Amino acid sequence: MSNDDLAAVKRLHSVYAEMKEEIGQVIVGQQEVVEQVLMAIVCRGHALLVGVPGLAKTLLISTLSEALDLSFRRIQFTPDLMPTDITGADVLEVDQESGRRGFRFVQGPIFANMLLADEINRTPPKTQAALLEAMQEHHVTVGEKTMKLPNPFFVLATQNPIEQEGTYPLPEAQLDRFLFNIIVDYPSEDEEREIIRRVTSPSDVKITARMHAEEIVQLQDIVRRVPVGDHVIEFAASLARATRPKEANAPDFVKELVAWGAGPRAGIGLISAAKAHAVLRGRFHATTGDVAAVAAPVLRHRVLTTFNAEAAGVDSDEIIARLIKELAPKEEISV
Repeated sequence: MSNDDLAAVKRLHSVYAEMKEEIGQVIVGQQEVVEQVLMAIVCRGHALLVGVPGLAKTLLISTLSEALDLSFRRIQFTPDLMPTDITGADVLEVDQESGRRGFRFVQGPIFANMLLADEINRTPPKTQAALLEAMQEHHVTVGEKTMKLPNPFFVLATQNPIEQEGTYPLPEAQLDRFLFNIIVDYPSEDEEREIIRRVTSPSDVKITARMHAEEIVQLQDIVRRVPVGDHVIEFAASLARATRPKEANAPDFVKELVAWGAGPRAGIGLISAAKAHAVLRGRFHATTGDVAAVAAPVLRHRVLTTFNAEAAGVDSDEIIARLIKELAPKEEISV
């Protein structure tokens, strides 16, 4: 890495600490969630946030957009939402002077740096699929027109894991587009008391932007240049391949408990996220410890369990933890 890159990494490390304090004025706790969302952003990924209502998922994302000085839009996904409600549509207009009619494209809410797809599983697959091209290619096609989205561009989607009536589970192809599946858990007892105290008291907190869109794009390029040793790539590839029950070298518990394992995007995601994990800590290289640290959010939505696993109360997180314990180099995993 060049001296400029090293200086940028040091700046990100210091800004990250400032941003946590800034976001902490509004959001109580959830440090791990904030970190994982930031990691997704600096390695050009999208994130799925899963948690019950009332855990400030929407507030966290909107606050983060202010701290990063990014344009922010929110879409409430409902059963009657149409693809054009997301992407935009051509509308017929009449020129008042000439009387001529013509079509003008009106941009949808997807034309923003940060898009919150709230309760994404509330809308049918046809509308969910409207996000696929945007998430992968960072542009939108409507009719004969293809339009680029702002840079940077992120989709942060939320899901309620409890209430499943009237929902449309995301297909595996779309789940695979999300770099992270982030679990938003209940606050601790002390945090919950602080939440109640803050929400029921007067507040005039203003978030100060600590970073801007241009800086984020530069950091994304720097994260891609973070060096990674061959043994780290080998560990990430082995971890992803070990989740596939049909692989000859897959552990016996995987063959019994996993119905479908992670695809090639998982290994790519592990290395990209490991680089971001290292950079946020001010380090200039990624280790197997970084891979292990990001394995759960990268893999949990890509590992589909069997009925035997469900009956035994074993989820994908437990399977991933067992794989790390079995495959990780012991001398480096604690880094």
